[in-house]
Amino acid sequence: MQVRGFLFLLVLILLAATTEAGKNKKEKAKKDISECEDWRWGPCVPNSKDCGLGYREGTCKDESKKLKCKIPCNWKKKFGADCKYKFESWGGCSTQTGVKTRSGILKKALYNAQCEEIVYVTKPCSSKIKSKPKGQSPALLS
Repeated sequence: MQVRGFLFLLVLILLAATTEAGKNKKEKAKKDISECEDWRWGPCVPNSKDCGLGYREGTCKDESKKLKCKIPCNWKKKFGADCKYKFESWGGCSTQTGVKTRSGILKKALYNAQCEEIVYVTKPCSSKIKSKPKGQSPALLS
């Protein structure tokens, strides 16, 4: 009988402890929630150099926050990492300029970024001349 009473008391103590721990988590979550709905976010600023981990500052009325962010190191385009574009295929090579061009239409602007609706990118033409299609043996080409 004493063992049952001891186990019952132990279960009550554990139940009270877990209930109290749950309250602390809920209180922390409530503290982080903001009433403000009109946040203005700045660009992602890398911690060092021009890419990698960094932070983004946001303001809303008299509140301010910092969020962690990341700029991929292969993303050094003039239109920034917060503007996402859908690009068409590369155009033909211009013999006058030696570059080929393609355009991209804005698909998504993250964190209210100021993005251009259409962007154009260029790259140098390949100096290699493709003599045969990939995946076919020379016997099939004749």
